[in-house]
Amino acid sequence: MEIFVREIEEKGYPAILSLWNNELGNKNVTAENIAPHYDRVKNNDGYKTYVALLEDEVVGFISSAQTYAVGFDGNYMQIIALAVKTEKQNKGIGTKLVQIMENYAREKSCYSIGLCSGFKRTAAHEFYERKGFNKGSYAFNKMLNSIE
Repeated sequence: MEIFVREIEEKGYPAILSLWNNELGNKNVTAENIAPHYDRVKNNDGYKTYVALLEDEVVGFISSAQTYAVGFDGNYMQIIALAVKTEKQNKGIGTKLVQIMENYAREKSCYSIGLCSGFKRTAAHEFYERKGFNKGSYAFNKMLNSIE
């Protein structure tokens, strides 16, 4: 079982949509908004999405945004999402995706890489801690406009 990781291509959008909805439970990501989003950021080096393939099937993805850090001479990388199909978990796919993103963050001279994870995703929290992430804060969100 060889896991191949590459940057997302348009043909991978439906698989990513399925992972957003089924694995992450985010029903705000739809067919109508996923393709325009990736089309908008695909040539922006501050955003990066990688997909993991197993026998030509997308089985996972990781997506990030890079920003400048206040008070540090460098950049900061935020993992926006990481998901692996439930039946493919515990096979090294998530680990490989995190390693690829960490390497990319180092190439971009990022001083740190962070992420937010829902309270109920305790298995994900254990995974992140095994990968060297520390629980450092709560994440807060305030909706300013409705998503339709």
